[in-house]
Amino acid sequence: MKLILLSSLLSVFVFSTEPSIYDFKVEALQKENARINFEDFKGKKILIVNTASKSPYTFQMEELEKLYRAYKDKLVVVGFPAGSDFGNQELKTNREIRDFCTFTYDITFPMAEKVTTMGELRHPIFSYLISEAQKMYVSEPVIKWNFTKFLIDENGKLIKVFPADVTPLSTEVTSYLNNTRNWQ
Repeated sequence: MKLILLSSLLSVFVFSTEPSIYDFKVEALQKENARINFEDFKGKKILIVNTASKSPYTFQMEELEKLYRAYKDKLVVVGFPAGSDFGNQELKTNREIRDFCTFTYDITFPMAEKVTTMGELRHPIFSYLISEAQKMYVSEPVIKWNFTKFLIDENGKLIKVFPADVTPLSTEVTSYLNNTRNWQ
């Protein structure tokens, strides 16, 4: 009996796995009843961004699209409209957000449905990202404003968090994509 109990406990520790970005599936904004499955992005870098249609940083949507188109062989950008986390900076409905992204910025990168990134109602993917950022000693709060960017490597590991004022086409971001980053 002791042997069975010991082997059961050992198997929990040996076979349990840490959560991964690839475990997440989220509702897509662009198509009804469609999901964004992060497992589909294995082998590519992923840039996750909490967006807002009426933010002072909304101009970054154009840069996010340019970044996605320029690097789509090795990068996926995923936008998450961030509800009203920082004052009513997001449109009210998913349809309004989708139309805004499509007709104003011609967004083709995957966009999730409207979520919350703050507080008790925070979407689980942002709880995961914040937890991973804390392991990297990113200062609190990790998400200080809309257009915070989380860069994940080809193996699903968070490698950098960029604040809102770092634009998508800046060398701070593109150096990770061009492998010109000085890792010292």
